[in-house]
Amino acid sequence: MHPAIPISLVFLGCCSNVVFLEYLISDLPTCGNLITFMQFAFIAVEGLIFTAKFGMIKPKIPIRIYTVMVAFFFVVQVANNYSLSFNVSLPLQMIFRAGSLIANLTLGMIIMKKRYTTGKYISVVLITAGIILCTIASAQQVEDNKATSTGDLLYDLAIWFTGIFILTAALFMTAGMGIYQEGIYKQYGKHPKESLFFNHALPLPGFLLLATDIYSHIQKFNNSAPLDLAFGISLPRLWFFLIFNVITQYICIRSVFILTTECSSLTVTLVVTLRKFVSLIFSIWYFQNPFTTTHWCGTLLVFIGTLIFTEVLPLDNLLPQKKMKKED
Repeated sequence: MHPAIPISLVFLGCCSNVVFLEYLISDLPTCGNLITFMQFAFIAVEGLIFTAKFGMIKPKIPIRIYTVMVAFFFVVQVANNYSLSFNVSLPLQMIFRAGSLIANLTLGMIIMKKRYTTGKYISVVLITAGIILCTIASAQQVEDNKATSTGDLLYDLAIWFTGIFILTAALFMTAGMGIYQEGIYKQYGKHPKESLFFNHALPLPGFLLLATDIYSHIQKFNNSAPLDLAFGISLPRLWFFLIFNVITQYICIRSVFILTTECSSLTVTLVVTLRKFVSLIFSIWYFQNPFTTTHWCGTLLVFIGTLIFTEVLPLDNLLPQKKMKKED
């Protein structure tokens, strides 16, 4: 397959997914668990049929190994969803999660004793500064957010900072999962379709802990305003948005996995980074999210830092390098 096809599908699937997600959380900010459950269930069913062949195909990586990866994956997904219930806007979450490079570098130094080039450290400083700028700008908007404000500024700030803490914890858990996966893939090899299936199938029983929340949101979805479709058919608007959110999420994830088999890791990282930027810009423009000059400065720093980290901007070639053991 020509790389242009999965690259196009990454932009189409991932950017469209953000649009439908924003529609959903604009109407019902607490529906994250239902969204995640439906995404997991869809991908799990698809994988059961086409990857696992209804259990006839023996996994290349032992199930016990996947259980640890799944525990990380499940907790991170739920944590990111809950952050939206604590007055954290979707654009801020997108920028914040772009700082995964910071967590990866930090844990890489602490756990794996890695050392990096000067450009890597500079990129982390830029990303950190960008996230701090966006965080401060968003904190200043908490008082003016009439939709979520309770009238008690201290309480509203406490709620918002709780969401930021949840995002930070999820960020480092994601980095820990990446380090764990790196070791597993070195030992057993890369099996992206199998990993995609088990990462979504094994966590499904965990949603029983969220059954009450999911069921209550199913009822809210059923009671949402009807949306008239073709041929006189109508569907509750939230279910319409959820169906397309699940489909576009599947296209997004599968396209990224296909891209890893067609292109270098650097190209994949660049495509995903640019996709995040396009999604952010579209979200701000289309949904008229509040975005100040400080937000823009922070966003610019985050993505310049990311491009330096991935060596798309080869800053290391312009800087004198000390002799060191380089770890990427």
